[in-house]
Amino acid sequence: MAMIKSALELALERTKDMKVDEGAIEAQRLRIEGKKAAGKYLEDPKANPLDKGITASPKEGRKTMREGAFEVLASQFQLPSGETSLEKLETLRGGFVALASTGANGLLGGIAGPLAEKKIQTLFEQLAAFFRQYLDDMKNVEQVIRKQWGPKLREKEREMSARMGQDVRFDPMMDPEFSAFYKQNVGAVRQQYQAALEKAKVDLASMLGIEIG
Repeated sequence: MAMIKSALELALERTKDMKVDEGAIEAQRLRIEGKKAAGKYLEDPKANPLDKGITASPKEGRKTMREGAFEVLASQFQLPSGETSLEKLETLRGGFVALASTGANGLLGGIAGPLAEKKIQTLFEQLAAFFRQYLDDMKNVEQVIRKQWGPKLREKEREMSARMGQDVRFDPMMDPEFSAFYKQNVGAVRQQYQAALEKAKVDLASMLGIEIG
């Protein structure tokens, strides 16, 4: 009777001729190191300068590290929930300036470091205004929706009060019809701003000479 091979033996037979891609492994390691450097920078920018975290590695690995660091920094680009959300913009700006300074030979797409920093500064000034406009628009659209639905909601409250024999007040968001209309309109505004924000990320990557998927 032929011996039945174990799952482990079969797996070993299938993989014995496979070659390990050392380059891919090293690239993944460098990308992770870049992410770690960006993470430490965001935790404490003064104690963990991002440029030093990247330049501590050999030049040939910095491109991949910068890509990893960019991924982490770009992930922090989110539509603000309030004024306090705007405070982290300066930290992010410093991180991207550091990425510009760690480019090949200190150049950014053929543009010298100081000019690259100026371009990034200009972009972040635009982002600050963009975020404030977003907060204003979200506040305005909410006011318009609540004003528009005010009479209908009050009518529902009167009907419910009559049925229950007592004064009734309820949160408009508890009303399915209002909630659906609110989410639809607020979502449409948010979607427009999110699309513009994603475009800003692409532009920033282009400034830094970084390829993103």
